[in-house]
Amino acid sequence: MIKTVTNDTFEADVLKSDKPVLVDMWAAWCAPCRAMEPAIAEVAKEFEGKIDVAKLNVDENPEIAQQLDVMSIPTMMLFKNGQPVNRLVGLSTKERLTGAVSAALA
Repeated sequence: MIKTVTNDTFEADVLKSDKPVLVDMWAAWCAPCRAMEPAIAEVAKEFEGKIDVAKLNVDENPEIAQQLDVMSIPTMMLFKNGQPVNRLVGLSTKERLTGAVSAALA
C-alpha cells in the first residue's frame, strides 16, 4: 500500500516510522513522475511489510521539499531511522529502486 504524506504527516509517517520509508516526491504535471508510478507500485508490493512507501506532492507540500533540498522531480528518497539514506533523482528503473531498498534493509 502506498500512502500519501503531507507537511502535517511527514514527521509521523516517515521520520518516526519503525520501518524504512521510500518517499516518492512528485507533481501532477510531471510526466517522468507518472512514468515512475508502475515501478514504485511494484517495489511497494515486493517489499510489503518490510518498508513503507509514500508519495509527497511537492506542489501541495513545498515546505518538506524545500527542507529536503528537492531541486528536481521525480526524486525518490529512502529514509531509515528518520534519516535519509539514499536519494534517486530522475527516472529510475525498478531494479535501481529495488537495489536501494535492499541496501537499506541489509
